[in-house]
Amino acid sequence: MSSASLSSTTVIGEHALANRALADQAIAASRAWVETMVVGHNLCPFAGREVQRDTVRYVAVSAHDWSETLGALLAECQRLDEDASLATTLLVLSDGVNDFDDYLDLLGVAEALLEEQGYEGVYQLASFHPDYCFDGVAEDDPANYTNRSPWPMLHLLREDAIAEALSHYPDPEAIPERNAAAMTALGGEALASKLAALMKTGEPRT
Repeated sequence: MSSASLSSTTVIGEHALANRALADQAIAASRAWVETMVVGHNLCPFAGREVQRDTVRYVAVSAHDWSETLGALLAECQRLDEDASLATTLLVLSDGVNDFDDYLDLLGVAEALLEEQGYEGVYQLASFHPDYCFDGVAEDDPANYTNRSPWPMLHLLREDAIAEALSHYPDPEAIPERNAAAMTALGGEALASKLAALMKTGEPRT
């Protein structure tokens, strides 16, 4: 087995560990979303391969303390530096940025930090949030569901892996348009229901 086998998962940070049940739920829901939405609807051209290979790492951390969140982000960059068997890391934000505008603020700081630390061109941050809304797109447009996840997350991707995957994908420039069309075909009501169900994945039973 590789060191990345079994879709490595972990919970880090004082706040997330103090609310372990919520963090575990966030990871379970995010994993289910990757498998059923991202892979199931082929929203990412190489996600299915990496899920099959078990090279996706899931990390839950709170976003109440941004210094802790950003420290976790850099730690995951360093882990990717050191472990070539890991394809990608999903930093799942178990709480602290439920508001989309707050999340965007954190995203901006995170992107600036990666650039400052010399990771520009090495890793790319993809952004996902339950209330994700593309700039200039109506909130109820189904196209937003390409980036709506059950929990807020920062997705660390290897730039070279993206380039390699897209080189084998027909007409990669049209991927966003095809994904938006696929979501529109499914319809906003069905997608909202699916996302709500995914949010309950891993929820403690009473």
